[in-house]
Amino acid sequence: PYTTLFRSAIAALLGLVDAGKIPMIKKDLTKEKLTRQIHSLEDKFLGAKPQHIKVTDFLNAQYFVNVEIGTPAQTFTMVPDTGSSNLWVYSKSCWSVPCWTHSLYDHKKSSTYKADGEKFDITYGSGSVKGSVSKDVAAIGEGITAEMGFGEVTSVSGISFLASQMSGILGLAYSSISVDKLPTFMESSGLTDKSFAFYLHDTSEESYMTIPGMDTENYDTVQAHKVVEEKYWALKLATVAQGSKKIDASKYKAVIDSGTSLLVGPQDLVGPLIEGLSVKADCSNVSSLPDLTFTIDETDYTLTGTDYVLNVQNECLLGIQAMAFPAGFDYFILGDVFMRKYPSYFNLNDNTVSFQVAKSLA
Repeated sequence: PYTTLFRSAIAALLGLVDAGKIPMIKKDLTKEKLTRQIHSLEDKFLGAKPQHIKVTDFLNAQYFVNVEIGTPAQTFTMVPDTGSSNLWVYSKSCWSVPCWTHSLYDHKKSSTYKADGEKFDITYGSGSVKGSVSKDVAAIGEGITAEMGFGEVTSVSGISFLASQMSGILGLAYSSISVDKLPTFMESSGLTDKSFAFYLHDTSEESYMTIPGMDTENYDTVQAHKVVEEKYWALKLATVAQGSKKIDASKYKAVIDSGTSLLVGPQDLVGPLIEGLSVKADCSNVSSLPDLTFTIDETDYTLTGTDYVLNVQNECLLGIQAMAFPAGFDYFILGDVFMRKYPSYFNLNDNTVSFQVAKSLA
């Protein structure tokens, strides 16, 4: 049933071998960050308060990009996040302690700045960021620009922001979950091809994004999947499996989330999926662990032990966790653990996500 969709996706990709390559900065995880993973995910997807957008403090993020704002350009390290939709950055007018240790946006130095003044407020379980909406030119890579509204943060509460290496967030999800209903970077950009892809690896030197398009020189496309809910990049999940043991997951959606390090799902799926799995801290049994398979639509995506076990500070840990989701929250979050194995192409032109594999593995 997805043959037509796949062909149209391939047709749209012709000529995109030279898609703009944007370097990514990778920071290593620590055990402390992994411990906080579930708490921050609760903020991101469940929301600390119903009136606020569901985003996280990103203390567990591993991958960052440089984003420029203003004329002349001011450069900021940001999390490119497919699980949220706003761009926000710390302001020069911010006197909260976390702002003392991060790069700050100074709108007085930008000739393209325009005041807006609408209140901008995102609350987290561990604190909040507040400020106002400003308008300016944001840019990523070579010549990819957007004149857009974003959050200029003037107040930060929560000591956890001190530990974060980011100076802001580049939201890449759908505008339906955007604070103040601000258009997203991709919507506001001058690109006719509104698509992008992530290539996540173990080092900064190997990790990059492409905007627009995907890397067809080094990777083959496995399949294109239609987005079934235009909030997050949510796909139809059919089953999950450990080895030959399949678990029905048809009531759940797979959310492809670059801002989450792990695989995180509901207890009724994760429990049987990891039953009997025991990862030795010294990593000695990783190669003998069973495969885990996620079936999206009709396509199987398999992770080996080497894929789903993380080596954190010289200790091997399972990169999949259960979360106590409330009734009606029917998502399985596939973060960087999945995206490292399967580079992910997000296409706003036809609302699809395509997964790739390195040509050496195909």
